[in-house]
Amino acid sequence: MLTESFVASIRTVEGQAQATATKDIGIHLHDLQPIPSLKTSFKKSTTQPNCLAVSATHVFAAQADKSVIHVYSRDRGNQEAVVPFQENITCLALAGQYHGAGTLVLGTQGGRLILWELATGRQISTSQSHLQPVTCLAVDPTFNFILSGSSDSNLQLWSLPSLLSFSQPSQNDPSQPLPFSPLKTLTNHRAAINAVLFAHIPGQTSFAVSTANDKTCVVWNYINGTVLHTYLLSDNPICLALDPADRAAYTGFADGSIQFINFYKPNHPLHGLFDPSQQATPTQPPPSDRWHLPGSLSSPAYSLQVSYDSTTLLSGHGDGKAHTWNIAKGIYSALLADFTLPVTNLLMLPPMGFPTTRTPNLKLQNVVKPRYESSQNVTTSSNGDSTIPINYNFTAQLLSTLPLLDTPPGVSDLDTALTHPSFPDSMLEEGIAELTAMNNRSSGPLDPDDNSEPDTLRTENKNLKIQLDDALRRQREAIAEVLEYDQQSLRRREEESVKLARKKRRRIRKMQTEERRRKVVMGEIVEAGRENDAQGAEEEMDDDLSSDTDELSSD
Repeated sequence: MLTESFVASIRTVEGQAQATATKDIGIHLHDLQPIPSLKTSFKKSTTQPNCLAVSATHVFAAQADKSVIHVYSRDRGNQEAVVPFQENITCLALAGQYHGAGTLVLGTQGGRLILWELATGRQISTSQSHLQPVTCLAVDPTFNFILSGSSDSNLQLWSLPSLLSFSQPSQNDPSQPLPFSPLKTLTNHRAAINAVLFAHIPGQTSFAVSTANDKTCVVWNYINGTVLHTYLLSDNPICLALDPADRAAYTGFADGSIQFINFYKPNHPLHGLFDPSQQATPTQPPPSDRWHLPGSLSSPAYSLQVSYDSTTLLSGHGDGKAHTWNIAKGIYSALLADFTLPVTNLLMLPPMGFPTTRTPNLKLQNVVKPRYESSQNVTTSSNGDSTIPINYNFTAQLLSTLPLLDTPPGVSDLDTALTHPSFPDSMLEEGIAELTAMNNRSSGPLDPDDNSEPDTLRTENKNLKIQLDDALRRQREAIAEVLEYDQQSLRRREEESVKLARKKRRRIRKMQTEERRRKVVMGEIVEAGRENDAQGAEEEMDDDLSSDTDELSSD
């Protein structure tokens, strides 16, 4: 028998009392089918819309107006950790397989994204890409893209593998995008965005849907950033849900009513979203597709979810009640549960009970808290290369045995080697054989006159020898030119020094002559012998300088 469940979270309101049975309970795990009933509850949590994420082992709740995330263990049924961050967390989403160890994506009050690898503790923070707080996040089914919506009315598309990669593009290359930056910005809304979702089915016809406080619901081709269609709503939407088969969308309003938006048009050959003739013209859903609560009930619809079989719509309201709607008839169905306080988040869990359910390969027993020393961007070289840090550890429990000898069809040798408990025998034998062959080839010197050598190899060796001789000849000529240039430069420097010495001696001689004249005029005694000796020394110095100059010129 199939079992379908959902998780609901509430937000405490100051001055509003909580029932005794549900006191301090902030998160409820509730069965929907076959019989609606409460399964598990988690205490001490209060969340805003878009602040809840669930995996097979954990529940993550960003606390309202706080920079804290509460982590709850579904297996143990208690609070596992309280994880603080440096700024308020305004929304979050889980990227990765439901049964695996994924990455938690967080939007902050400052307009940036934080990525937390749950099994390693690695934390990556982007730049402040949004001008105002991030209000909603969505991850596509292939876990390749992230869409972030903000109060600044913009949607930004991010590449999840690029954000998690250890190798980031160089900041000096203008042709590459900046590290930790969005791929593109989608700008069509004119007010704060409150919800964004990816289509469930990946492929070329995949799309994304967003709603904002400008009374519009926009369907995007997020790959090229174009608008597929715009739906004009009668009021500002508060929440958004998509049909599991991507056939329709549902929005909730402040009066508790639900707007059904049908993407298909009856008796139309093309899908309404991909019909070029219909894309440029906004449409308004008919009033008959707006469903209302019965009687005098009127409470804002903060959250919406659709059942696995697309027959039931769940809505969480501000008065703490969760209602169900009959999608086929388009009418209100019944009261599902009363949680007393506003139901801000509803998340459907994958149904259980299929006979062909695949056994998961690993299980995340405990999350690894973010390591703040690793939150800085990874240092990269000028060409963008980087290495994995030495303290990067992956912590999880393996649930399946690794294959040993029997290799299933279609599995490559590399997969076999990676999953083998040691090196496979075939790989070891092949490696030993290659090493032996290499040793045999290099055991003796090569004989250039060996006739067994192929003619093409001898021709290549001959051509290489000619090229080597030519390169050596050019090298010798270049060295000779450099030496000749250095000798000429040395001779020029020596000639300049001789000329300077001559000028200096002439100045000294002139000064001595003027001194003797002054003494003669003043009647002082001049020693004739010293004068003759000085003149002789000066003449000898001039002769030496002249001979040196002559020798340099002769060289």
